[in-house]
Amino acid sequence: NTWIPEMAALRAIVPLDGYIAGSHIITPSDYFPGIWTSNVIHGKAYGVPWYVDTRLIFYRKDILAAAGFDHAPTSWAGWERMLAAIKARAKPGDWAALLPLNEFEPLVSLALEQPGSFLRDGDQYGNFQSPQFEAALRFYLGFFRNGYAPRLDDTQVASVPIEFARGHYAFYISGPWMIREFERQMPAAAWGDWATAPLPGPTGAASNSGIAGGASLVIFRNSRHKAAAWKLIEYLSRPAVQDEFHRLTGDLPPRRSTWTRPDIASDPYAVAFRTQLEHARAVPKIAEYEQIVQEMQTIAARAAWGKLSVAQAAAEMNQRTDAILSERRWILRHGGLQ
Repeated sequence: NTWIPEMAALRAIVPLDGYIAGSHIITPSDYFPGIWTSNVIHGKAYGVPWYVDTRLIFYRKDILAAAGFDHAPTSWAGWERMLAAIKARAKPGDWAALLPLNEFEPLVSLALEQPGSFLRDGDQYGNFQSPQFEAALRFYLGFFRNGYAPRLDDTQVASVPIEFARGHYAFYISGPWMIREFERQMPAAAWGDWATAPLPGPTGAASNSGIAGGASLVIFRNSRHKAAAWKLIEYLSRPAVQDEFHRLTGDLPPRRSTWTRPDIASDPYAVAFRTQLEHARAVPKIAEYEQIVQEMQTIAARAAWGKLSVAQAAAEMNQRTDAILSERRWILRHGGLQ
């Protein structure tokens, strides 16, 4: 979905509002709101969600039980208590959590659970020095500063599912594709030891949110077969087809009605995603988003190594973001990007 703003800015794709208004198959209100909104640019729908992604926690139920907990965390404070208890019992080489330092999605997910945005003034400047983002950054950095998570990139972990099965990590933040990876790579004896849960919210379950991501179906401006393309979009958007697509690939459907079908409704690992998708938020809808969050994570990694304080990291994130968005501000001042 994060490619939609760039493609729209390049005028490579066409608005679909007219097609949607005349469709008896695609009903916007049936889609998770954050997922649908991520396809709307300046009030026009440029894409129809195909499959969805949000990041939540995979956790080891048995490790939590051994530390005295019979449920997944729902708040940041509760999560930290669990992390501390697991760390106190951990053997050398084992950790309470794994948050690879080259992945920006965990920090973005935590930031989206806070009010507001990490950009401001119409997405023209960074807002990383806001109290809300600094709170998310401080909580994120606590994983490393308190010794709950190792300072590693994902390239330094041979196989997350196997290491997870061995009990080297109790928590891991990832997306729906990891369900199939866990089932494929973990030994059968460990299948009953893990579960999924919505990302804990700052103050509890009511404040839960996360990234509204995934893939979208669009029509290219230069296509000579727009009518046929729309028929394909409608076909792929049918709940029965989405249900079959989930069965074949494990990708999650964007429509609420598809989630009532028996195959996915009975999936114990998918139900947490269904819960979180109701609250997932669209990330800033600008072409520079990917560049901004990559820079954000580079700085966050330095802070995780103790080279920057929270305030210093937030200030540098703002500085780099403002530089990235300088061209955007110039274009907007001259009447572009409308």
